Parts: sequence; structure tokens; C-alpha cells
Amino acid sequence: MKHFEFLKKGQFKKLDKSDEGHIDKAISKLIKRINSRKEYYTTSSCSGRIVLMVGQEKKQEGLYLFKSHEKISPREFRKAISSSAKKHHGLVYFKMEPCILHAACSTLQKAQELINKAKLAGWKKTGIITFGRRIVCEIASTEKLEMPIANKGKILVNYFFIRLLVKEASRKLARTWEKIKKLEKAI
Repeated sequence: MKHFEFLKKGQFKKLDKSDEGHIDKAISKLIKRINSRKEYYTTSSCSGRIVLMVGQEKKQEGLYLFKSHEKISPREFRKAISSSAKKHHGLVYFKMEPCILHAACSTLQKAQELINKAKLAGWKKTGIITFGRRIVCEIASTEKLEMPIANKGKILVNYFFIRLLVKEASRKLARTWEKIKKLEKAI
């Protein structure tokens, strides 16, 4: 247990490595709840997001052309697509990415308890990963959308489709945020 406590203290001293430099608002209460428990600490999280990104598989600088962890309007999104298409003349993808959370656990039993709570709260994609002596739960929501949206500087879809896409992405974000609230109550 002392090794776990040492790792937990070290995690809290690290700087936030996300591009935003802070925990997403929609998941902050859950993170605080998990971190307040002696048997857990979070190592990474994302509450879900809407992004426009360069059509490449490898993570690199400049990959994201637009990113929001909040719902957006069709007008705001159309503007972001236009701007992205002008900046990048290759393939631009739209993605609505679901919530994901990694929590280190003091024991395998505590990890299984967290997984069970997540499943009862509606999370389907859960698992336990080990890194040497460290045990980590990965809890991820399953709501997502992904498609090419611009290519060679041109938007591939009309405004009516953009409205539909934004509506669907917002609905899926709301569902993932409901799961966050349910898990927060379960812990």
C-alpha cells in the first residue's frame, strides 16, 4: 500500500499534460470524487469532445484543427469547418469522441469494484490494465461519430447535414455526460 500512496502523491504533483491545461468541467466532480478515495487516483481523463483533425493516424503537433469539450452550434461548427478547410488542404475529419478515464487502483479487488460500479452506471467499455506493479482501470463510453468532412480545401457536406451532425454529436455528448454523473453517484 505504501508504494501506491507514493505513486498517488507523485501523480498529484505532476502538471496537467492536456492541451487545455485543466480538467474538463463535465468530468471534474467525478475526478475529485475518485481522487478523494484512498484506493484510487486518476491518471488521465476526457469528458468527451468534438474535434476537426488532420486525416492522419499518428498523433503529432497540429493534428487538431478545432476542439471543443462543450456542445456547439451548427453555425459555430460551420465556421470551424471553413477555417479548417482553408488551413489544411488535405483530408479533414470530424470526430465526436466519447469520455475516457484512467484510474490507478490500490489492489486488483478495488479495480474490480470500480469496474463493477462503472458497468452498473451504463459504461460498456471497461477493463483492467497492469503496468508492472501498477493496476489501472480504463473506463470509456461508447458513443462516437467519425467521418471525413472536408478535402482539398472544400467542405464535403451541406449546411443541413452539418446541422444534423451537430445535433447528433450533442446528443451523444449528453449521453456520455449522464454516464459520468451516474458513476459519480455510484462512487
